[in-house]
Amino acid sequence: MRHLISIDDLDDDEVRHIMLRGARFAAGENDHGRPLAGQVVGIYFRRTSTRTRTAFSSGALRLGAQIVAYGPDDLQTNTGETTGDTGKVFSLMLDALVARTSADPAEMRGWAEQKRMSVVNAMSADEHPTQALADLVALQHHFGRVDGLRVLYVGEGNNTATALALALARFADVELEFRTPHGYGLPADLRERAADEAKRHGSLVTERHDMEDLPRGFDVVYTTRWQTTGSSKADSGWHRVFEPFQVTTRLWDTSPEARFMHDLPAHRGEEVTAEVLDGPASIAFDQAASKLHSAMAVLEWCRAG
Repeated sequence: MRHLISIDDLDDDEVRHIMLRGARFAAGENDHGRPLAGQVVGIYFRRTSTRTRTAFSSGALRLGAQIVAYGPDDLQTNTGETTGDTGKVFSLMLDALVARTSADPAEMRGWAEQKRMSVVNAMSADEHPTQALADLVALQHHFGRVDGLRVLYVGEGNNTATALALALARFADVELEFRTPHGYGLPADLRERAADEAKRHGSLVTERHDMEDLPRGFDVVYTTRWQTTGSSKADSGWHRVFEPFQVTTRLWDTSPEARFMHDLPAHRGEEVTAEVLDGPASIAFDQAASKLHSAMAVLEWCRAG
């Protein structure tokens, strides 16, 4: 019985194991049959979700589990029950809980303080670890490797970006460059932590707040939508600050072989042009499919690994 609340909960071997297992699922291999047969997985989402909720629901069913789904208005927390009491009840009746709260992950860590039910963070305010694992699966499936890749991330330093930094920092000879708007970068402590982890693996994590002097030869250009699920921006003029960070075909002038990734949903004409998202360089929808395969790998690791 294991939990996944942050990428930091995994050691290097576990990150690579989940990635490679997900890639095998993506390739159509399932040599373990139905390892979650007889188990019940709770799917609790307080925030909207298309890909992550479908991936974990479908993945649990494919691995033999049954699921119980909860929406934001379904639980007695709406009538005053504490989240701690709710978590205790969950642990008495579920084998695993996949939760999206968009809140501080301390709540999930509280739910994990028992020895029966696995807890999986399907997105919190500061990190989206299962997205990063899906991204690793997509990279492994497409390039056949993650070590040695050069990745350019353009846009807000949000929970997807933080998870990506923590995950790619575990691989050798990776160059991960963030270009984020002023005031919307990675949290400083996390950026430093990822940079230190990368250094130990012979990799590099850097951040700048402009789009000038881009290096050549990136393997991947990655962005996310500017308005993250469950968040808002205090500055009413934020959109103007983000405009220079739109992903357009001009980025391919210096990286003509790069593939485009996006965690979706996308807003064509804002963070990315339709020409890029729907163009031949885009693997964004293959990346979305990787959420199913990584979800299966995560659930198997938590409950049967």
